[in-house]
Amino acid sequence: MNTSLSAYQLFCILPVLAVVLFIVAKVFSNRRCSSPLDGRGYAVLITGCDSGFGYELARCLDQRGFVVFAGCLFPQGKGAQNLARESSANLQLLKLDVTSDADVQQAKIVVHDNLPEKGLWAVVNNAGISDWAEIEWSTIEDFRHMVDINLFGCIRTTVAFLPLLRATKGRMVFVSSIFAFFNCLNMACYSVSKRGLEAFADCLRVEMASFGVKVSIIQPGNFGQATNIVKMKTVSDIWAKFDDERKRTFNQAYIKMAIEYFVSTCRTGFTNAEKVIHAMLHAVTAPSPNHRYMIVSATDRVFFQLYPYLPTALTDAVFSLSSMYAKRREMLYFK
Repeated sequence: MNTSLSAYQLFCILPVLAVVLFIVAKVFSNRRCSSPLDGRGYAVLITGCDSGFGYELARCLDQRGFVVFAGCLFPQGKGAQNLARESSANLQLLKLDVTSDADVQQAKIVVHDNLPEKGLWAVVNNAGISDWAEIEWSTIEDFRHMVDINLFGCIRTTVAFLPLLRATKGRMVFVSSIFAFFNCLNMACYSVSKRGLEAFADCLRVEMASFGVKVSIIQPGNFGQATNIVKMKTVSDIWAKFDDERKRTFNQAYIKMAIEYFVSTCRTGFTNAEKVIHAMLHAVTAPSPNHRYMIVSATDRVFFQLYPYLPTALTDAVFSLSSMYAKRREMLYFK
């Protein structure tokens, strides 16, 4: 009996083994004893601090001694004012709409004029929005609005603050999503914005290596409940945007089922942002930050690590395992 492995068997085994070794290496590298950066004397700029990840990260970095410039869309709003009350005098609210060139340039002036002695250490591009809809349920304006905030907003902020980060050889952090590479029903608009964001961040990482600036990407999974970023919609909300042809294709019974499926999926996710904040803190303060931080459940991790390397035919077929997709095929065009 021939016990040696064939070339085909090796071809099948090696990718899986490589992923397993990669995960093990990451686990041990994250556990290495190393002192995080002392925040005293350094500043950090965070966008999108009105709520969610940005709000929580601003509080944590303030507690660690950083001077925090908390960019908020509504600095006089409830979220921003609560953040200010819960923080020290080292936290300063900034009016920052990342889609506005004027806001970004004004924020740069304020940050530059109020830097502590060691300068600007990190920029965390956290501001973003989420929405869900099938492609034919969306308008060009829906795509434009999503990309303007999630992608061009990050580019606008990044380019403005890079000179200050080069001076400190600091950090640039981007909040992306697993939907940057995981394509599924209802998330096309969001995926387009996040895939573009990761392409930008990857190119930036290569360029900034020459200056000693480190670039990290945070890839949260299902944190809809933890951030309240996901929009809830009714059948009427969606139906009102349809022309006659779409009404013939996507009937109200199907839309109702799609909403129920989406809501039930969101409810299976994380209920607090602790894991994402931990990854953000590591990206900002660790001596050797990761290039990417994928934050998903332990059971999902192997699947999402393998997913980008699987054949398209196989990744598309994964969706057929859901009862939703079988019902979808039956219900389209149904009166």
